[in-house]
Amino acid sequence: MEDLGFFGPDSVSWRVHRETTVLFGGARALLMQAAHPLVIAGARKSGFYENDPWRRLERTLVLTYALTFGTRAEALAAADRINAVHRTVRGVDEVTGLPYDAFDPELLLWVHACLVDSALLFERLTVGRLDDDARQRFHEEQMLAAELLGLPGDRMPPTVAGLREHVDDVVGSGRLVVTDSARRVAELFRDPPPEAEWRPVLRAVAWWAFGTLPEPLRTRYGVRWNGMREAGLRASLAALRWLRPAIPTRYRHIEPAQRALRRVAPGRPSRAA
Repeated sequence: MEDLGFFGPDSVSWRVHRETTVLFGGARALLMQAAHPLVIAGARKSGFYENDPWRRLERTLVLTYALTFGTRAEALAAADRINAVHRTVRGVDEVTGLPYDAFDPELLLWVHACLVDSALLFERLTVGRLDDDARQRFHEEQMLAAELLGLPGDRMPPTVAGLREHVDDVVGSGRLVVTDSARRVAELFRDPPPEAEWRPVLRAVAWWAFGTLPEPLRTRYGVRWNGMREAGLRASLAALRWLRPAIPTRYRHIEPAQRALRRVAPGRPSRAA
């Protein structure tokens, strides 16, 4: 029997997360997460940004994609590794003076909501294959992934609209602050280190990430914006969506998705493709 993991090639999660252009939306999610002072305090506590942050970010992506594309054993092992790190992350934030804990459901929900909201946004802007029912299925599948990382199911909004409302509520609450640590995250994309594999395209990725942030957050990151910049952003994303089908699969789909498809369906495409 093929081990399809928790989702499999015909899931919406495979269809969304295999896309390189959706991966680009991860930069937006990271900027949103970093603007929560307690989330970024936890990242500082784990030493995420102290030593070779780009490599640590890449290793985190590998573990995260194992949840979607790995076998069940690989997905559970990845979740265990992430959770083991989170168990050591607690303390008092030096900026706000508030306590934080990586297993705080509110913090887990914000991290999860940023990822799902950004993935759905970049799927719509750069791929455009999902209807409302598929977007809801993606949300429900990702709720399972979030539960593997300690977020109780009853703490998550049950619908895509509810998740979007939660994001808007947090953005409008005044809880988000762009600290020096958040600016360090921003600099990873504005001026990526030489070892960054996708360095040639990260300038465009940064442009799309900052440009698609909720307006209050974009302002807090010090990004100047106007109608001309907005038009340029939309035009560039529309061009990416138009060009995407012509991009060879080895570039259009991320490597973990290609390896997983070879594992579960050697020599034949998935129905989702």
